[in-house]
Amino acid sequence: MHNYTGNLVSKLPFTGTSIFAVMSGMAREYNAINLSQGFPDFPVSDELVKLVNSFMKKGFNQYAPMPGILPLREGISAMFQAKYNAEYHPETEITITAGATQALFTAIAAFIRPGDEVVVFEPAYDSYAPAVTLQGGLVKYAKLREPDYSIDWDTLPSLISGNTRMIIINSPHNPTGSILKANDLKRLEKLTANRDILILSDEVYEHLIFDGLIHESACRYPSLAKRSLVIGSFGKTFHTTGWKCGFVLAPANLTAEFRKVHQFVVFAVNTPVQYAVAEFLKKPENYLNLGEFYQQKRDLFLKLTASSRFKSVPAGGTYFQLLDYSRISDEKEFDFAVRLTKEYGIASVPVSSFYHNQADNKVLRFCFAKTTETLEKAAEVICRI
Repeated sequence: MHNYTGNLVSKLPFTGTSIFAVMSGMAREYNAINLSQGFPDFPVSDELVKLVNSFMKKGFNQYAPMPGILPLREGISAMFQAKYNAEYHPETEITITAGATQALFTAIAAFIRPGDEVVVFEPAYDSYAPAVTLQGGLVKYAKLREPDYSIDWDTLPSLISGNTRMIIINSPHNPTGSILKANDLKRLEKLTANRDILILSDEVYEHLIFDGLIHESACRYPSLAKRSLVIGSFGKTFHTTGWKCGFVLAPANLTAEFRKVHQFVVFAVNTPVQYAVAEFLKKPENYLNLGEFYQQKRDLFLKLTASSRFKSVPAGGTYFQLLDYSRISDEKEFDFAVRLTKEYGIASVPVSSFYHNQADNKVLRFCFAKTTETLEKAAEVICRI
């Protein structure tokens, strides 16, 4: 083994391994039920798998066009027109990416310069802040209000300055499962009016909305849409997180700048997967019933854990449910999550990991995108804690 002995370090010297990798690794080591990392443990659609295979056999195995294949971009355009009455031109306003995390990184890299300020709401998905830091940007943290994890619109304006270049929003929200309401988007419209501020809207769980509510996409609001890059993910929609296929919608002038960076990050995305997804999108029933599907899983998980000592506020979207353990232990979240994995055989994610200052509220995140059998086994363990 050879070690570098010089003085150079990376631009993220204090950043460790992602909490998702840490807890999933621990789950494997201790053979624990893994409700930590956000991926389903049930099969992908047979039809979708066959479509990928068919396009491979047809020879669609070389580079796709840099922005993505046109049939897929046309399918996304039609989906957003039908669902949100939002118009995005397939050729100039939609780009296919290697998953949502790459889309987020590329968007930040394309527009954030040294000294620019970016507002991030905490708890926050863990890729936002490092991407800003790598570009020399400054992260301004806005804390969501417990227990519903809503935006504090009274204090948010104090974070906005002449150097604010971007606000990152995420709904449905990872890790909390909260969702933005119409009033939130209207307040955001008002806050950013006549300011040179971009909105990076992480909407990867757009189809996973519960209790009869609707997804308030940034694209629904014309004055927001003109300054927004909207991020989506087929990995979340079609249970194919390992395929890493996402997309970005943005006005043509923003898309042109996004693609200048995108071409040097990945250039193009998995070709047969793009063709398969394009074909799969032609049937709206393949994604329109996801909210009902995952709500049944959320409801089952909450019902099965109702007799436990954990407290919960039902998630409004995503496939994550927070459980408050303050009646059980005074341990810090990470320590408690580790102990549950080692001693009880169930892995979760400490929500403190989604705060820059490791704020500890005695809350863990559990993924319920699992089979009924897995959820029953997990709930039995949770009720014994």
